[in-house]
Amino acid sequence: MRRVSCPVVALASLLTTAAFAQSQSPIEQVVVTATRVPEANDRIPADTSIVSGNELRARDAWDLQTALSLVPGVEAPAGGDAGPSSSVPSFWGLHEFDAFLLVVDGIPWGGSFNPAISTLDLTDVDRIEVLKGSAPVMYGATSFVGVVQVLHYPAGQAAQQMDIAGGSYGSARGDLSMVLPGTDTFRESLSLDGESVGFADKRENVSDGQFLYRAADDIGSGTLRFDTDLTFVKDVPPSPVINTGTGLTTLTLTNANFNPADAEIAENKYQGDIGWTQPTALGAWDTLASYAHSDVVYIAAFLHPDLSGTADTQNQHRLVNDAYFDTHITNEQIDHLTVIAGTDLLYGYGRQSTLNDNGAYTVPLNGSVVPPATTSLPVNEVGAVNDKRWFTGQYIQADWKPDDAWDLMGGARLNETFEHQVSSDLLLTPPVSYSAETSNRDVVRPSETIGVSYRAWQEGRDEAVLYADYRNAFKPSAQDFGPDYQPTVLLPETAQSYEAGIKGAVIGGVLTYDLEGFLQNFQNLVVPLPSGFLTNAAGERLEGVELETQYQLAPDLTLAGNVAYHNDQFTNYLFFNGISSVNVAGNQLTLSPHILASGGILYTPPTGFNATVVVNYVGQRYLDEENLAKVPGYATLAATLGYKFGKYQISLEGTNLTNQRPPVSASEFGSESFYLLNARMLWLKLGYSLN
Repeated sequence: MRRVSCPVVALASLLTTAAFAQSQSPIEQVVVTATRVPEANDRIPADTSIVSGNELRARDAWDLQTALSLVPGVEAPAGGDAGPSSSVPSFWGLHEFDAFLLVVDGIPWGGSFNPAISTLDLTDVDRIEVLKGSAPVMYGATSFVGVVQVLHYPAGQAAQQMDIAGGSYGSARGDLSMVLPGTDTFRESLSLDGESVGFADKRENVSDGQFLYRAADDIGSGTLRFDTDLTFVKDVPPSPVINTGTGLTTLTLTNANFNPADAEIAENKYQGDIGWTQPTALGAWDTLASYAHSDVVYIAAFLHPDLSGTADTQNQHRLVNDAYFDTHITNEQIDHLTVIAGTDLLYGYGRQSTLNDNGAYTVPLNGSVVPPATTSLPVNEVGAVNDKRWFTGQYIQADWKPDDAWDLMGGARLNETFEHQVSSDLLLTPPVSYSAETSNRDVVRPSETIGVSYRAWQEGRDEAVLYADYRNAFKPSAQDFGPDYQPTVLLPETAQSYEAGIKGAVIGGVLTYDLEGFLQNFQNLVVPLPSGFLTNAAGERLEGVELETQYQLAPDLTLAGNVAYHNDQFTNYLFFNGISSVNVAGNQLTLSPHILASGGILYTPPTGFNATVVVNYVGQRYLDEENLAKVPGYATLAATLGYKFGKYQISLEGTNLTNQRPPVSASEFGSESFYLLNARMLWLKLGYSLN
């Protein structure tokens, strides 16, 4: 008789065990981003992905790039103009830093300005929810292509974990998350972390620390919640690489840094929020108020696109205050109907002064010389901007489930947005000139969404759910606080999106899937004029298909596979290429590949060996609007290998193990400049469970 090899026996055992896997599938998991009310993912008439906290910790996901690497159709490469601690996510193929909404524990993170990714912390996270498309009506005029909500453990719960790690380029980090002593009614928890991360560019660095305290107290029939979050970030940024028209220049070395000696992107952020939940005769009444203050220093330089080695410097100091208030009633007293009605306010105030030196210095393109500090350079341009924003609205959303098969959801919102901007620009180079302007923009308009899902088939844990939705949204133009003078508050950008798909599970619920197709039309996109000012003058169409699958091969072994096809084009854009204006309608959007794919293996038993492997592929794309500079596709590999014994774990971890260095995000401050993917990074980590 032929003997069956041990690997074959093991595989057969795993396949048999899969039939008895009791872990909750992604389709059955509860989400709150689309509805604010906990609801099973298979009932939501939209494309929603979930990244659990356990998966984040298994893959040691400390940044948004790693955290979202198994979400289909999503890129979130680290870096960009906001510094190496930030990232530039793209959804549905659109690479715009401000086109998505970042939410942390129900609060828009970054307020009415831009997503504050640099101060986002993934320690002690319970889960991340990713909703494709425009934000629900409860969040107002804040996003077009996606919502990422990071949900930490509530007060009184925690990952109960402590980690320390050392890595490449002299990097080190550590974190602690724990439940603090409480009472039957009072709960509290704490998380701390800090890191100093080096890079292949020896000058580039990230140093940050975070403190998050959460408390909740049951008072009578209600619950009072209080959070305080302190974050301190100091980045030393890299230099982007210039596109010569047909591709990236080879005249500058990959890790050359042309920033001044005192370059930094530093932010101290202080945030506190308070919430109250109270049952009433009309339903559950929830109120949440948040306030944050940020102090930001931005010192950097950008090479001229002529590759002469001449650079322009900027030294900025920015103060930002943002506040959020929401109060709403959730009524579930009518059978099969849930109604949420409320009002909210999103407020932002930013004040920035900018000292520029245009043509500050000329350095060798090989990066062998560290440029002087900005304090030793003359200033030939002084800029200032004061921007105040109020985004308010009244909203109502109804979710009707007449039976176990149907779910109809619709929402409407009346938006009132107001922006007041005072900006000035003083040129000290003869002839001296001064410009200043006060600009206002008031917009009152509705936004709405409607969606439906239908469970067409169900047998045990297997099912097939059809869904479709339509969303009509708008978003006030972004304030990027850049170095250039922008005198006018622009018109809002608008978009209409259509989405349809099928999601469900087969093989006893252990293989889940979500296949969706989308179409979104953009109008009034903000683009630069030949003068350097911005205007609303472009349109885009985003369309594509995305597939997400997950196979729970065994309780501790998961396979994930995703693929997306995007066809994103300009529909209207008279692009100025420095010589003449060219109509690029029909061209592919910059940095938008047709193909994105990812796959992963997650082996996470409670004891013994554990391992994860994630592969990402990004197809070929263009660096320019004229589609002349095509760059090839690339693949990256991330992996962890660890061993758990008792309360301890030791693991070896690596990101970008293929050491690919392609361009992944465009600079809005440096003309025709692109940031590269970070080089390979290896870590050795020791963890200790407090349970």
